[in-house]
Amino acid sequence: MYPNKVAVIDGELRFTYREFSERTNRLSHGLQSLGVTTNTKVAVLAPNTHEMLECFYGVCQIGAVLVPLNIRLKPDEIRHIVNHSDAEILIVDSEWGSVVEDIVATLPKVRHVIQVNSGYGSPLQAIDYEQLLAASSPADIRTAIDENQPIAINYTSGTTSRPKGVILTHRNTYMNAADFLLHLRVSHEDVYLHTLPMFHVNGWGGVWAVTAVGGTHVCLRKISPAYVLQLFEREKITLACGAPTVLNMLVQAPNLTDVKLETKPRIATAGSPPAAAIIEKVQKYLNMEVIHVYGMTEASPFISYCEWRKAHEQLPADQQAEIKARQGVEMVFSGETTVLREDGTEVEWNGREIGEIVARGNVVMEGYYKDPEETAKVMRDGWFHTGDLAVIHPDGYIEIVDRLKDVIISGGENVSSVEVEGVLLKHSAIIDAAVTAKPDDKWGEVPVAFVVVKPGMEVTADELDQFCRTHLAGFKVPKSYEFVNELPRTSTGKLQKFQLREKVWQGRERRVQ
Repeated sequence: MYPNKVAVIDGELRFTYREFSERTNRLSHGLQSLGVTTNTKVAVLAPNTHEMLECFYGVCQIGAVLVPLNIRLKPDEIRHIVNHSDAEILIVDSEWGSVVEDIVATLPKVRHVIQVNSGYGSPLQAIDYEQLLAASSPADIRTAIDENQPIAINYTSGTTSRPKGVILTHRNTYMNAADFLLHLRVSHEDVYLHTLPMFHVNGWGGVWAVTAVGGTHVCLRKISPAYVLQLFEREKITLACGAPTVLNMLVQAPNLTDVKLETKPRIATAGSPPAAAIIEKVQKYLNMEVIHVYGMTEASPFISYCEWRKAHEQLPADQQAEIKARQGVEMVFSGETTVLREDGTEVEWNGREIGEIVARGNVVMEGYYKDPEETAKVMRDGWFHTGDLAVIHPDGYIEIVDRLKDVIISGGENVSSVEVEGVLLKHSAIIDAAVTAKPDDKWGEVPVAFVVVKPGMEVTADELDQFCRTHLAGFKVPKSYEFVNELPRTSTGKLQKFQLREKVWQGRERRVQ
């Protein structure tokens, strides 16, 4: 449809859609020459480069199964995933060449390693990516693919345990891409910046959705807040996605006041409930429209979004931001999403009764790869159980109040760690915060806070305590504050609270009272 339009921008490189198509076809034929067929697992360890993007087409259009690897994992974790996924081909950017070199002898099922020589890191003894493409045909691929075939195995972030392989089908990802197109209002004129790791649930579907309408992909090898804002300005970015931590980084960028964004970009955020204070800052200082989406790897990942209504425009800015922090209503193509009580009935739409978010339908995974027991734990009575606790407001909007495993029960009262974190992030000196439970002889559990102070600023525990008491009921106020340089997070911005709990529950067999 648009052979001469720029499809991919990667630094100084520009590829038209004709060139993009030819490169992905060459990759497909090259893989087939190495014995890749339907259902062959192909693992890829690369950042957000044009080669990584090409893999989402070159691998998947021949019926093979893509296994995107998190570039921030330790070698042992990469070894586990490659072996567990039964990957036979491993494509790696040379920046991670030394990592692969150290573990390749322990990857018995991997028959071929293909290396992208990016100029970073140390080259491997492997098949050269560009040479493989050069030796392969650019002819179109014609492979019969059933919509229920696996397209990818995406491994969970591992916030609580060993990552599990989520099997997503062509139908799952197609319907998710349709939701991406509709609810993020993607058009032919959009210029999409890949701030979100492509390895994370296939870039939330953006790797396919942007191409579907002939938009332009802008690749980003690594995130530097100042450089990201420069790209927004230089390439006239209109759309991006990222965890709340990415939004937070952007409003802390040193060139924040120097950048003038004329495009009023849309930025979708998910991964953890965004604090209303961060949403308000992004809209105020960067003139960006924040679209809060919600989902998880097991749902391809989108199941709901915070639909914006004209009536919301009449509210004060802080109230608008609070609404935008909600998970909202189910997406059109995802299927069904609601909040259920333990007995399987829906909670009242009163904004108070807490239940668990569940989903079923088009985007819910086939299951966990080679793990029927874990699959059975989350797939019950026809619903996928997310583990997220939420309420439904009278207008039908869902709002997470906590993770099921993160509820703090203090003196019989439930304390929402998300709520307390949101208050801490309103403090002018705090850049990041996490709240978890600590054992207490009197109350059973009490909330404790881990906070990161903004560079150049100071705040005491007493000052934070006083600040929280003006915003929270007494039983919700943290009983102690630990000042840290950074919080343990996954590559997608999710808090790894199990690491924090390990600190405060050390020496105890149980992690609840």
